[in-house]
Amino acid sequence: MATHHTSHSSQETQTSAHDILDVQTTNCCIVGGGPAGVILSLLLARQGISLMLLEAHKDFDRDFRGDTIHPSVMEIMEELGLAERLLQLPHSKMRSISIQTPEASLTLADFSRLKTRYPYITMLPQARFLEFIIAEAQKYPNFQLVLGANVQELIEEDGIVQGVRYRGHGGWHEVRAILTVAADGRHSRLRQLSGFEPIQTSAPMDVLWFRLPRKPQDPAGGMGRIGRGHIVAMLERGDEWQIAYVIPKGGYQQIRAAGMEALRQSIVEVVPDLQDRIEHLHDWSQIAFLSVESSRLKRWYRLGLLLIGDAAHVMSPVGGVGINYAIQDAVVAANVLSKPLQQGSVQLHHLAKVQRQRELPTRVIQAFQSLVQQRIFARVLNSQQQFQPPAFLQLPFLRDLPARLVAFGISPAHVKTNS
Repeated sequence: MATHHTSHSSQETQTSAHDILDVQTTNCCIVGGGPAGVILSLLLARQGISLMLLEAHKDFDRDFRGDTIHPSVMEIMEELGLAERLLQLPHSKMRSISIQTPEASLTLADFSRLKTRYPYITMLPQARFLEFIIAEAQKYPNFQLVLGANVQELIEEDGIVQGVRYRGHGGWHEVRAILTVAADGRHSRLRQLSGFEPIQTSAPMDVLWFRLPRKPQDPAGGMGRIGRGHIVAMLERGDEWQIAYVIPKGGYQQIRAAGMEALRQSIVEVVPDLQDRIEHLHDWSQIAFLSVESSRLKRWYRLGLLLIGDAAHVMSPVGGVGINYAIQDAVVAANVLSKPLQQGSVQLHHLAKVQRQRELPTRVIQAFQSLVQQRIFARVLNSQQQFQPPAFLQLPFLRDLPARLVAFGISPAHVKTNS
């Protein structure tokens, strides 16, 4: 019998066998019910693979998650036969990303010029998207969803990850699997337990998220405004605006100290249209603080374990691409791993192939985000001067490049029909 080793942080005690209420076995255990986790679940379920999806929360409703579904993901939905039904859910369409300054308006990305059936960003609350995909996965008897499953430990035997232990539903539970997939987001518990250290790059900004009422006469989709030293992005979310107020990195405490009235005033200075509703913002509990970071792992896997989405590479919010890259990771993982999972054996070279296909697109978009952050955001936030658009945005032959890069990246993933 193999010796059991459990990865755990120094504060925890190792769970002994008699603490476990039950042990379940499956081919694939996916930890994290965000976009990467639910799409991978659906794709594997369609292949007849036995799998469990563990989600720490008891539902999918979370404030200020990304609501942007890019053309690349709409094409994946079409390949799954789900695009039409998805678009029946309440949503809006963003056909371009533009920013307004006091002096001019500048289009950063015009999606309407792209050659695709979906030349726009679909603005759809992420909770509704996740529920939609889960409902599809639940049509397959080999799919099992466990909400309220707080994964605390990796099970290792002879250096191979064999599953996880989680707390919830009255105690400790064990899930043993051929493959465990960490899709548990930017603060990944499994990344921490497995000892992977991300390569960090510094971002010049943080973001305050909040909501304000949206009026029928307001423009549709979204927009960005730049003032002297301030940036505000607004995304349509039904009868509300989801608003990102971009601040210099590390500047949050200074803003708190200045008080709510000073914050409201600085927002209205950039977007005067919000004057008639800014009083709805009256308490700091209405504001979510996002510390912007960008990082990636050198290696996304070890025997028995694969990390995808934000667990493998944390994205800046620039371009709203995080969800879409997480979903493309899931598509490639399903394409590569379905057959090995069906055969009951996933080797290192299979896991390496997933990273190989996804690493370059990820690094390219992160480099693009960094360029935008340094050339636009940092310049605006650190200056009281009039904003000057970077030269690379004004060259005609580069006009469609930002839209193409944001919408598809350099190598969009597609669902393999005969994996």
